[in-house]
Amino acid sequence: MSLKVGQGRSCFHAALVLSVISAPVGAIESIDDREMANITGQTGITIELAASVDIAQIRYVDDAPLDINGFHLSGHNGTLLDNVKLTLDVAGDGEVLDYGFSELARRGAEGTLNPANPDIAQAMSTYSVSGQYGKQFNDGDLVMHLSPVDSGDPASVDDYLNAIDFEIGIDSIITGGNPDSTTLFSDIFLTGYLGPTDIVIRNDGTSYVRPNGDLVQASELQIDSHFRIDDGSLNWEVADVILIFNLAAVGIEGLQVHNRRGNDTKGHFGMANLAASISAGTSATSGAEGMSIHDVEFRADIDMPTFRIGTQSIGSVYFSDFVISDTSMMVYGH
Repeated sequence: MSLKVGQGRSCFHAALVLSVISAPVGAIESIDDREMANITGQTGITIELAASVDIAQIRYVDDAPLDINGFHLSGHNGTLLDNVKLTLDVAGDGEVLDYGFSELARRGAEGTLNPANPDIAQAMSTYSVSGQYGKQFNDGDLVMHLSPVDSGDPASVDDYLNAIDFEIGIDSIITGGNPDSTTLFSDIFLTGYLGPTDIVIRNDGTSYVRPNGDLVQASELQIDSHFRIDDGSLNWEVADVILIFNLAAVGIEGLQVHNRRGNDTKGHFGMANLAASISAGTSATSGAEGMSIHDVEFRADIDMPTFRIGTQSIGSVYFSDFVISDTSMMVYGH
């Protein structure tokens, strides 16, 4: 499938959602009654995806607009983003389903991969559930697991990790609109590989109080993704790095985001990890109702071998064991 929306070049999960939404439509239209009868009674469905996405502009408007211009998503060198398999299951009570690197853990248990490998050993421990490998879910949970269609040689970890390649480009991110616009970022270009990604919609009608006092609904959307960026570049026109320092006209080249060094590598197979949960909630501080984004966790090593201010390089910047955890946000209108 090739999906083209608008014109131009260029945030990854938004485009992935577009491809997920688009793909089933074509698939459903092509299934006749006999094929549907064969599907009935199966434990879940599998969707194979191939897509290329271009969006000329994404605009968010409040008092002034925020524009993302020239968004592009594809495989490397403009090829299709393909070899993507999405399995969808509605879990039974206590059912164990594929999650994260459970496939590699299973191969380790079978002896196809070396169980003494530190990553494999950690995965076997992490995803082991009562003699199975995956994660246990509750009755009615909707579980979506993204993995490769063809992961190459079953005895090769590298084949699995490099099976889904992606390329992302964004021409510019601009705020303020004409004539008082400000370019925040420009010429963003990233290439890398997507690892196992899981999206779970929990079926739970209860609510609970978070450590910060916020009341949130237990029926929540959970996202957990592994990925690796092997090469990237961008111009950071207005730089404010986590409120630590502020610079202008920053350029980054040769960007890599991974998890290959430091004390937090086992079980991640060299890939960065991003996880978060989203649900309706009520702020303990303001009492406002809104969207709670919680259990946010990001783990990676970040390499910036060329770090420019203006046209002058100031050297290289490297982060090891860069971890954001125990983070929560309440988003609401005003």
